[in-house]
Amino acid sequence: MLSKFIENGNRIDLQSLDRWKGGEEITPKVYQSRVIDILSEDMLEIEMPLEQSKLVLLPIDSEYEMIFYGESGLYKCYARITDRYKSNNVYMLVMELISDLSKYQRREYYRFSCAIEMQVRALTEDEVRPIENNEPYRIQLGLAMQEGIIVDISGGGIRFMSKENFEAGSLIFCSYPLQIGSTRKQFEVLGKILSVKKPENKPGYLEYRMEYFRLNVNAREEIIKYIFEEERKSRKKERLS
Repeated sequence: MLSKFIENGNRIDLQSLDRWKGGEEITPKVYQSRVIDILSEDMLEIEMPLEQSKLVLLPIDSEYEMIFYGESGLYKCYARITDRYKSNNVYMLVMELISDLSKYQRREYYRFSCAIEMQVRALTEDEVRPIENNEPYRIQLGLAMQEGIIVDISGGGIRFMSKENFEAGSLIFCSYPLQIGSTRKQFEVLGKILSVKKPENKPGYLEYRMEYFRLNVNAREEIIKYIFEEERKSRKKERLS
C-alpha cells in the first residue's frame, strides 16, 4: 500500500508520539523531511530533518507520526526509527511502519516556501469600523501601498517580510500575483496579523504571520492549487537533479 500512494521525493512532517515530559503533556515539534527510497511496503528511507540548517539526530527506536504529502493528497501513519546513517553525503533515517497508511484530512494548511513580491497596507479606520460592527464593508482602492515579500504561503495565510510596522491583531490589505497554470492572477485579500518578530538575518525588516480574513472559497482553492502545482514542479526538479 505504501508504494501505491507514496513516491520518492514526497515531503513528510514528523512529530514524536512521546507527548509527556516531566509529568506534563507537551506538544512536540514538527520536523520536515522527504522520502528518499521505499525499501518495502513497511520500510522506507527518509532524509534526516534539519533545524536552522543543523541536523536533528532523532534517536533510534523513537516513534513518530508521519504525514506524507502525496500526489493524490495527504496520508498518515505511525513509524519507528530503526537505523540512521550517511550515504552519498545524505544523512538518512530508516523508518518502519507500525500502523497502516491512511488518508488524512488535515485541519491546518501546508505552507509552501516561496519569494513573492507583494504590496501591503493597514486598513483605515473607515474600513475597519464596519468590519468591527459586522456590517457590509468596502476596501478603498488606490491608497498608497508598501512593499513586502511573501516567504511562505498556504491556504490559510502567509508569512511575509516588510519594513512597515503592523501590530499583532490588526487588519491589513495586501495584493500579490500567483501564476496558476498559464494564467497570472492578482490576489487582493484581507488578513489579520497573528504575530510579529524581528528576524536576525534581515535588519530593518519585520516578519509577520498573517491569517486570511473572510477569504472566499474560490480564492482559497486557487491558492491551494498554485501551491500543489509549485510543489509538483519542485519534486520534478529534484528527481532530475
